[in-house]
Amino acid sequence: MMFAPLSLGKAARYYARAENHVQNGRVFPMTISEVFSAMGPFQSDFLRILNERGYLHQITDETSLDANAHSQVMSGYIGFDATADSLHVGNLVQIMLLRRFQQAGHRPIVLMGGGTTKVGDPSGRDETRQLLTEQQINANIAAIRQTFARFLDFNDGPTGAVMVNNDDWLKDLQYIAFLRDVGRHFTINRMLTMDSVRLRLEREQPLTFLEFNYMIMQGYDFVELFKRYACTLQMGGSDQWGNIVQGVELGRRKAEAQLFGLTSPLITTSSGAKMGKTASGAVWLSAHRLSPYDYWQFWRNTEDADVGRFLRMFTDLPLSEISRLEQLKDADINVAKQVLATAATRLCHGDAQAELAAITATRAFGGAAAEGLPTFILKAGEPVQVIDVAIALGMASSKSEARRLVEQGGVRLNDQPVRGPNASISEADLDGAGTARLTVGKKRHGLIRRG
Repeated sequence: MMFAPLSLGKAARYYARAENHVQNGRVFPMTISEVFSAMGPFQSDFLRILNERGYLHQITDETSLDANAHSQVMSGYIGFDATADSLHVGNLVQIMLLRRFQQAGHRPIVLMGGGTTKVGDPSGRDETRQLLTEQQINANIAAIRQTFARFLDFNDGPTGAVMVNNDDWLKDLQYIAFLRDVGRHFTINRMLTMDSVRLRLEREQPLTFLEFNYMIMQGYDFVELFKRYACTLQMGGSDQWGNIVQGVELGRRKAEAQLFGLTSPLITTSSGAKMGKTASGAVWLSAHRLSPYDYWQFWRNTEDADVGRFLRMFTDLPLSEISRLEQLKDADINVAKQVLATAATRLCHGDAQAELAAITATRAFGGAAAEGLPTFILKAGEPVQVIDVAIALGMASSKSEARRLVEQGGVRLNDQPVRGPNASISEADLDGAGTARLTVGKKRHGLIRRG
């Protein structure tokens, strides 16, 4: 990371402005690149690690947060709404932030939005979220906990991770009392400037009054976590900056607490695409949604220019090893991509699944069918259209997409191009072992096996 030259006087003015925004309700985002070169290395392992690995974007009070993280065990949280039974790669930066927080000797709090999921976060959305039942939300939370157990250590020690549900305190709020006690600290003028609200209004997309209340609930969560768990840090993506600052200010006003906010940058690929968005849909973190093999392949397909950055952010590999890998050029960069894929899959799915995915990929690219590939079972005497098999194997998200891939010549059966969208697969296409291989593009493979 490069830092522009900055005088100590200018750095001091930025810190003064940061203090003013807390006092006067004004936001002055303070980026690390603007102050780090003047203030010297971080004292705390936590901020040093985040800076070295590229997680830092904005901090409400860098100096005090650094001092606290250096001198004591802190508690910090990130909130996740339970809108599905799995998180996805778009959530991975936040999960890794909690992991780095714990690795640096602090206690991470996973706040599950059992209450706020009933409202829906408007950030980054053009439409109202579908409202889920309480039973659906609780089932999603139970499923998501399994993913966090891979990345965090939940134990009874001072740095053991904790999972909390904000429905525990939101469900019993009395609306009038809540508005009088908490709502009076939020001005409509200020709320309208928040990206989550402003962008929806600028695009003339509907924003319900229910969603408009979301930032008030998020600020209340921060104060409640401070009271219950001595939590003094909220982290999140850059789109959450305004909401986080509101929580910091609410804590000062209601609890006379010094709270901190920290955001990570929006992660995009070198080509400008949003992280985790693929033609076949979201890259899920749960194996029941996306196989470990396909998860491995997602990371293997990383663009050359992103390999070093993703190794720093999404693996635990030492920085010295990452520095060596990102220097590889031309065809050799594929070695670094395979290391990235295996290391990232190990964190999410465990050692055995990561190694199996790597071995399976090696065999698949070598031309041999292999166990571990996504598999479609072909019933005797029942031919199936190629486009239906492609969807079942996760190679296309819809019939129209699968049909387009076939028409563009991007689908092969047993290494032969599929000639038309109405082509079928039957037992005649299986080899002596009762299998066939379907390939989309150059890197996505699946097996068809006799049932």
